[in-house]
Amino acid sequence: MALWLTGDSAADALLEHDGFALLVAMLLDQQVPMERAFSAPSTLKARLGGRLDPAAIAAADPEELAAAFSAKPALHRFPRSMAQRVQALARAVCDRHGGDAASIWTTAADGRELVARLRGLPGFGQQKAQILLALLGKRLQVQPPGWERAAGPYGAPGSFVSVADVDSPEALERVREHKRSLKAASRSLASLGGAGGRPPGLRVPARRGRGAP
Repeated sequence: MALWLTGDSAADALLEHDGFALLVAMLLDQQVPMERAFSAPSTLKARLGGRLDPAAIAAADPEELAAAFSAKPALHRFPRSMAQRVQALARAVCDRHGGDAASIWTTAADGRELVARLRGLPGFGQQKAQILLALLGKRLQVQPPGWERAAGPYGAPGSFVSVADVDSPEALERVREHKRSLKAASRSLASLGGAGGRPPGLRVPARRGRGAP
């Protein structure tokens, strides 16, 4: 099942066939539109001479890598800090997984192990790890035993709650509408608390991460 994340078939194909590109995209998917985050690996590859190699990025001069991120159009809202994070990610992939990013999920015994492996990567918390697992399972048919349960709410079939559920422009809009409704509900509950906080017995839902549009 082909990915539909960027609106650019070549950029989507890179994510589908290059595990490190997919990790980089997930890492960058915060505080920028989804399409920008997920197209960034393709742009970075071009700026690095046509290769997106974890070992080369791990060994790159930090300033040169930051320049590749900062060149216009910048790859992220915070290009220098994200360049540092991507370099840390590349080093982790090389040190822990022999430079083979896809082996993180192709050799996982089950969904729980895969989430644990992803959480061990720089920049990946529980939510981002679960969203990536859901994306792998729903869009790329990487489905280790127990993957739906390990992915939490993001693994639910027929949902529209994260980037894992995006397979068309219509699906993207449904995911964005879900995010808008969550933010609106959170603001509404927060306003009920006034200056002194929320009313007793009301809990403001935990903020969703930025692993989805």
